[in-house]
Amino acid sequence: MTGLEAIEEGCWVNLTAPTEAELELVTAQLNLDPEFLRAAMDEEETSRVDTDEGQTLIIIDLPSAEEAEPVLYSTFPLGILVTDTCIVTVCTRETPIIHSFEQGLVRQAQTQKKTSFILHLLLQVAKRFLQCLKQIDKIYNRMERQLYKSQRNKELIQLLDLEKSLVYFNTSLKANEVTLEKILRGRIIKLYEEDQDLLEDVLIEVRQAIEMANIYSSIISGMMDAFASVISNNLNVIMKVLTSITILLTIPNIIFGFYGMNVAGLPMDHFWWFPLAVASVAVAVVAVILKIKDLF
Repeated sequence: MTGLEAIEEGCWVNLTAPTEAELELVTAQLNLDPEFLRAAMDEEETSRVDTDEGQTLIIIDLPSAEEAEPVLYSTFPLGILVTDTCIVTVCTRETPIIHSFEQGLVRQAQTQKKTSFILHLLLQVAKRFLQCLKQIDKIYNRMERQLYKSQRNKELIQLLDLEKSLVYFNTSLKANEVTLEKILRGRIIKLYEEDQDLLEDVLIEVRQAIEMANIYSSIISGMMDAFASVISNNLNVIMKVLTSITILLTIPNIIFGFYGMNVAGLPMDHFWWFPLAVASVAVAVVAVILKIKDLF
């Protein structure tokens, strides 16, 4: 795409983390509804479609990789304002999707064909979700191998973070699907015959991403439950062994305690080795019993 010095008819205006002055300038030049721009700048805004006085606002959720180890994902809104003269995109942060359009990597996208440009943008968003989901799958497989080697809290917490990322994705993708279905009816933006197939492709990609997010979320949830059960079972085994050792150590203490008292009439109390022999035999008998009962 070719950069322009001024706003022209049929152009694309991209606002990334704009200042108040930039927002006011674009609002004045294009006569935009300031409420639409504020909605697009709201990080908590969900995917939706709104129209007012010849202007259409489409808010779509984008995936974002956070700065963390392992990489966690969240979503943030992208506002697309469609006017009679041009297209305006508003985003609070940098995104590879916008960069691909700026660098002309999406060859079929033409700003003069507003509907086609918007649909190609939505298609790239859906593909970006699929890329992030594949990356989540790779991270999960790596964590799973680590969990087989060492069952530490660190890996379980990381799996929990991945599951949280999938919840964000699933929620945003379902909201995007609803928005796309509204666009498919043709009442929001004018759809041409060649746009119908493109919009259906976008819907297919989004639904595939929803299905993948659900599958990965179920797998991670099942894995966390399985490892939690394994850790709990290992703890039970350790407690069982410690209890058995405590019982065995208690028997000599009881016998030596009797013979250590000043009590007359104890069997063979004049032989020093007799308490030791009795304690050894008692420990051996109890150990065999515990072994038979699978408690040791």
